[in-house]
Amino acid sequence: MKPSPFEQFVTFISVRDLHASDAFYGNLLGLPLALDQGTCRIYRVAGDAYLGVCQRSDAAASQTHGSLILTLVVQDVDGWHRYLADHGVTIEQPPQHNPRFNIYHCFLRDPDGYLVEIQRFLDPAWPGAG
Repeated sequence: MKPSPFEQFVTFISVRDLHASDAFYGNLLGLPLALDQGTCRIYRVAGDAYLGVCQRSDAAASQTHGSLILTLVVQDVDGWHRYLADHGVTIEQPPQHNPRFNIYHCFLRDPDGYLVEIQRFLDPAWPGAG
């Protein structure tokens, strides 16, 4: 049986200059800031769809295949981990707490090699947290 449906969607991209990206996404495009995690800023794009921009020091960060993370937000991270593992999906990182960003998450790869994160925000400032 499938776990509960996903509640939100976040696409994370790596950027070289967080301030320049903030000026572009926050000021120029006018996307409201949903959560500031220091080295990552998450903007609401529409409804429950978000864009996360995360500072990376390497110049090639925004040019690599690995700099894109598709994040599916749900409370039942463990349920999805069990379901996917039971269906033969290779898990790159089992569920665990990430204190740096105050999240609980796991990672897997889709058939084309894109990194997929299943995550629960623990920060009460996150829209929909609780």
